[in-house]
Amino acid sequence: MKEKKFFAVIIALLFVLMLAVGCSYNQAAPAITTNPIPADAEQPQETTVTEVYEAPDPIESDQDEKLGVVYISASKLKVRESAGTDAKALDDLIKGTAVDIVEEKMDDSGKAWYRISYDGITGSNEGWIAAEYTVRDRTELLDENLRKLDFSPQNKTYEYPGNPRVQARGIYLTKYSASNDRLDKLIEMTKRTKINTFVIDVKDDKGHMLFPTKAAEKYSPEANKYATVKDIGALMKKLKENNIYTVARIVSFKDPTYTKQHPDRAIIYRDSGKPFTNSDGLIWASAYDKVLWEYNLEVSKEAAETGFNEIQFDYVRFPASDGGKLDKSLDYRNNEGESKPQAIQDYLKYAREQLAPLNVYISADVYGLVGSVADDMSLGQYWEAVSNAVDYICPMMYPSHYANGTYGLPVPDAYPYETVFNSAKDSAARNKNIETPGAIRPWIQDFSAPWVPGHIKYSDKQVKEQIRALEENGIGEYLLWNAGNRYSEGAVTE
Repeated sequence: MKEKKFFAVIIALLFVLMLAVGCSYNQAAPAITTNPIPADAEQPQETTVTEVYEAPDPIESDQDEKLGVVYISASKLKVRESAGTDAKALDDLIKGTAVDIVEEKMDDSGKAWYRISYDGITGSNEGWIAAEYTVRDRTELLDENLRKLDFSPQNKTYEYPGNPRVQARGIYLTKYSASNDRLDKLIEMTKRTKINTFVIDVKDDKGHMLFPTKAAEKYSPEANKYATVKDIGALMKKLKENNIYTVARIVSFKDPTYTKQHPDRAIIYRDSGKPFTNSDGLIWASAYDKVLWEYNLEVSKEAAETGFNEIQFDYVRFPASDGGKLDKSLDYRNNEGESKPQAIQDYLKYAREQLAPLNVYISADVYGLVGSVADDMSLGQYWEAVSNAVDYICPMMYPSHYANGTYGLPVPDAYPYETVFNSAKDSAARNKNIETPGAIRPWIQDFSAPWVPGHIKYSDKQVKEQIRALEENGIGEYLLWNAGNRYSEGAVTE
C-alpha cells in the first residue's frame, strides 16, 4: 500500500514538473521572435513567429536621415512625373519651398534627380525635381538683410478670453459708411449673406480718425477734426448686437496729416529736400519713425478698448520706389541702419507686445505678389517675416493689381480665378516655411478696374471665382474690397 502511494506521489511530481517546463517555454517564446531565424536554419512548418516580428521604424533608418529636406533654389521649378527634363510636368514650386527627398538617382546624362514628397493643395504630393536647383540650408537663399530677420517660433495666443476667433468673411467700410445710413444697410446685408466681419477705417489713408482719439490729440491734432463718429460706444454696441466681428483698419505709414504737422519726419528727396509722394500726391511718413509707431499703437489701443476684436495694419510698408531704384535718392530717416524688412517686422512684433494684453488679434495687409516673389519687393514686406509676427496675414489679391504676364496670364484682371488660385497657392507654400505663421485671410476684388487695358466687369460671378480659388487652396476666409462699399451680395449669399 505504501509503495502504491509512493509511486503516485512520484507520478504527480513528474506531471507538475512537465507543466512547469511547458509554461516557461510558452512565456519565453515571444522573445525568440525578436531574433530572425538564420537563413540556413531549418524552417518550422508553421511560421507564426514572423507575424509578431517588428521591422525597424523607418523614421529612424539611416537612409531617411541621409536624404532629409531640401529647399527649392530656382524662382520656379518644375516637378516632373519621372527623372528627366523630357518628363511630363506635374507642378511648379516657388523658391524657398521645403520638400522631403524620398529617393536620389542619376539620369542617362549623369544629371542628379530627387524624388520628392511635399505638401500640395489636397495632401501630400510626389514627383521628381532636378537636384541642382536645391539647397540644404534655406538661409543660403536669402540675402544678408533677410538673414537677420526673426523666423523663430513666436509666442502667439491662439484665442483670447472673451474674443473667440471667427472664420472671417468680411467687407470694408469707410469712416463715412460707419457713420451714416449706409451702416444699417450693410448690417442688414450680413443677415442675408455669409458676411460676418466689418473692417472699418479707424485711421484712414489721409491720417484722419473715425472717432476723436487722445492719441491724435497728442501726436497729430489735425486728424481729430475729420472724425465722423462722435459716440464710438454706441457704434460698437450696435455691431456687437448684430454679431459682427470688428476689425480696426490702421493705415500706418501713409499719413499726410501727420507729415504735414511733422515735415522733419517725412520721406524726402536728398537733393532737393522736397517730400516724396506717389502718384496720388500724398506725402509718406517713414516706417523708421518710432514716434509714429507709438502714435499708431496708441490709436490701436483706444480702438481695442472700445471693443474692436482685431487691429489690422494697412500700408505697413515703405512707399513704392520703382523696385528700389529710387532708394539712393530718398532719405528715409534711417538713423539706425536697419533694412526695410527689419523695420516692418520689428514694428509688427512691437505691436503684438503692446496689444496682446488687451486681448485683440493683429493682422497686416501685404501686396498680393509678396507670396510669390523671393524678396521684399523693396517695400519691406517679406512674407515669412510678416506672417511670423501676426495672427492674420492679408495679401491683397486683386487681379487688377498684377502686371500683365504674371502667372503666365496675359491680363490677370480678366482671369480672376487663375490669378487668385496661383497667388493663394504660393502664399500657402510660403507659410509652411515657418513654425508659427499667421492665418491667411486675403483681400479679393469686388470692383471693376476700367484703367486696366483688357479688364473685365466684376460682379457676382467674378467674386465667386476668387472665393473658389481660395477654397481650393484650403483658405476659408476672405475680405471684399470696394472703395464705395457696394458689394456683390449674390457672391456671398448663404
